[in-house]
Amino acid sequence: ASLHMSWARLMVFSDIKQTFAWKDIEPAQGQRDFTRADAIVDEIEQKGLRLIVRLTDTPDWALTRLGNSLPAGVVDAPPDDYTAYADYCGAVAGRYAGRIRAYQVWNEPNLAREWGGEVPDAAQYTALLKACSQAIHAADPAAIVISAGLAPTGTHSPQAIPDELYFQLLYDNRFQDWADVIGLHAPGFSPPSLSREEAAAQGIAPWATFRHIEDMRLLMVKNGDAAHQIAILEIGWTTDQHNPDYQWFAVTEAQQAQYLVEAFQYAAEQWRPWVGLMSVIYFARPDWTPADEQYWWAITTPDVQIRPAFIALANMAKYCGERVIPERAPDSPEALGHVPVDPCH
Repeated sequence: ASLHMSWARLMVFSDIKQTFAWKDIEPAQGQRDFTRADAIVDEIEQKGLRLIVRLTDTPDWALTRLGNSLPAGVVDAPPDDYTAYADYCGAVAGRYAGRIRAYQVWNEPNLAREWGGEVPDAAQYTALLKACSQAIHAADPAAIVISAGLAPTGTHSPQAIPDELYFQLLYDNRFQDWADVIGLHAPGFSPPSLSREEAAAQGIAPWATFRHIEDMRLLMVKNGDAAHQIAILEIGWTTDQHNPDYQWFAVTEAQQAQYLVEAFQYAAEQWRPWVGLMSVIYFARPDWTPADEQYWWAITTPDVQIRPAFIALANMAKYCGERVIPERAPDSPEALGHVPVDPCH
């Protein structure tokens, strides 16, 4: 984690997004261990960065209806008792009041694999968001609550609901009342500049484009919610040329680097100010292997090597509010880490 924070500074990025897993902090009900979280928050401050915390990963004790374990192929599930989740949200926000910039409440609830293997339910997610948001704001009124990023998909089944449809269902339940910022995901299924019309001409569905964010923004405006800003909580391109599930949209490492930079450029030119935060995935964990999906999205390797995308993102021009950090040469003292660089605040 310390190396990742140093990398973020070298890249002139401002925020680190980190999961504070409920199952790690509270492995037994009422018994919380903040040792690891304390160390992360302390070092974030020492590095002059800001922290966005994802609140996910329900402990087994809170999943009685599922036999106190996740079904096969499921990565997370909402708890039986939303009050218990709210207590966890409030405990984290209270302990780190004024020290954590924002909280992401859940991840991709429009997928069954993130919703206990059960049919995704926008009304229930709204209830979960409300419980957590109220607890966070009670403990730290200045904290920013971000709604869960949604998975772009064209699949409509008990396993997945298209993000546009789910987004409208969220608005039908007035989820925006409990979020300060609206979370979305923008995985790279195609080149970042590809328009809806260009995609259609190539047989590519709108949801499989980076600019699908514009469709989601139109839904926000349609629902009278133009005032909320969007945070893109996941952006990336995979280089997995092996797994058939991802092979159809995999790119080379050079393309990964190019598309990430172009995505930030496009967003800076076309989407400000209604898009704010954009979070690149990932700094690789040391235990990831090529069998892990995340290994191929990462801009670094598990053995702490950097990929071309890391270099390209580090050296691209950046927009920090009204401040512009110009593009820098790869061999500049700043790029090589010989000269301290202030993070993008």
